[in-house]
Amino acid sequence: MNKIFLIIQREYLSRVRKRSFILTTFLVPLFFIGMYAGVFFLTKKSFEDTFAHVYVIDQEGSIISQLVSNKNITYEQATGSLDKEKESLQKREKNSYLLIIPSDFYSSKDIEILSAGKPNISTQSEIKNQLAELIRNQAYERLGLNAESIREIDDKINISAKEISETGEAKESHTEIAMGISMALAVLIYLSLFLYGAQVMRGIIEEKVSRIVEVIISSVKPFQLMMGKILGIGLVGLTQFLLWITLTLVLTTAATTFLVDQQEITSQLAQNSQSLGDETIKASTSDINPTKFLESIEITKLLVCFFIFFLGGYFLYSALFAAVGSAVDSETEASQFTMPITMPLLLAYILSFGVLVNDPHGAVATWLSFIPLTSPIAMLVRIPFGVPTWQIVISVVLLIAGFLLTTWAASRIYRVGILMYGKKASLKELIKWFKYKN
Repeated sequence: MNKIFLIIQREYLSRVRKRSFILTTFLVPLFFIGMYAGVFFLTKKSFEDTFAHVYVIDQEGSIISQLVSNKNITYEQATGSLDKEKESLQKREKNSYLLIIPSDFYSSKDIEILSAGKPNISTQSEIKNQLAELIRNQAYERLGLNAESIREIDDKINISAKEISETGEAKESHTEIAMGISMALAVLIYLSLFLYGAQVMRGIIEEKVSRIVEVIISSVKPFQLMMGKILGIGLVGLTQFLLWITLTLVLTTAATTFLVDQQEITSQLAQNSQSLGDETIKASTSDINPTKFLESIEITKLLVCFFIFFLGGYFLYSALFAAVGSAVDSETEASQFTMPITMPLLLAYILSFGVLVNDPHGAVATWLSFIPLTSPIAMLVRIPFGVPTWQIVISVVLLIAGFLLTTWAASRIYRVGILMYGKKASLKELIKWFKYKN
């Protein structure tokens, strides 16, 4: 056990002291904060650049007087002929448009929008919404209906979606937040298991090719070496995740408090939703409360489960990667073995964007969260939607059992393959190594 500890210490310290580890640990949170700030800045900039100047050729005769200019769009009567207006369109300022309204507009409901480049979608929506309103008013008048009375009818439905917890308490349920967290966790687990599992495989291949492993094996057993590497690199990953979470929370809190004006975000989103004519989005932006959304998710439970399933999945797949690393002499040869062993993980990752999120309590999602090879992703995708505790416990127990079984099987291949050189391993050869007696 002391030898395993020494290997863990060596693997851990040799990696956390690297400049690449320090840079990656501090730059990744800064990258996400920078991306967040960049998205906000570019979104704000795009809102500012969508102001449109629309020149109207009104062949119907009564439309131009009913169009209302606002902070997003300005309407102006075109004074020249159609051909002349088309020619001058290229010379006018950015976001200039020519709107042609035919004489039979109310019956045909056809219009034509000309621009020097591709027309902006929000501008088209703004024009379309205003003209649709004119058509409705004309229809109301024709039918003898009072348009103002109809507009006063409030048909908006306020849905208060709540879920009943195991204790019988009803709490707010925000499915869209759960979906976002689930997808983020699926991507994070998928990438991390590959990243740190590949580090185990790469480290073993490097030591095997350089023949250093022959010296190490003379002092420790192959199983001790494999476990030391797996646990040491796993602790590196755990350390990096803890630092990432801490730094991200600190930087996000600081950026939100000192750099971001929440009222401005709400105002910009409301403005954009108005230009697109989406009342649902407009209504939702008036009640942006991230804290209220996060309260619907059990953050402590989610973080604990994240670390449990990350470690369980990492140990399981790292044992398989270690077996592959011991069986080959280069990373190129390893590709033929890494693809089959990671197919279950890839399957769970792909399904997480469809089946698991849309039906988190269905039979497919439930069974995938119990199978050790897929549970690290499948269960974490389901947890934000609320999973019974007994299912999480069973999934963890099965994952631990899968890790122990995988480690035992991988160690039998590892003890033979780590000293094999110049011989390309095949599936048949791996089975033969597995059957070798001590």
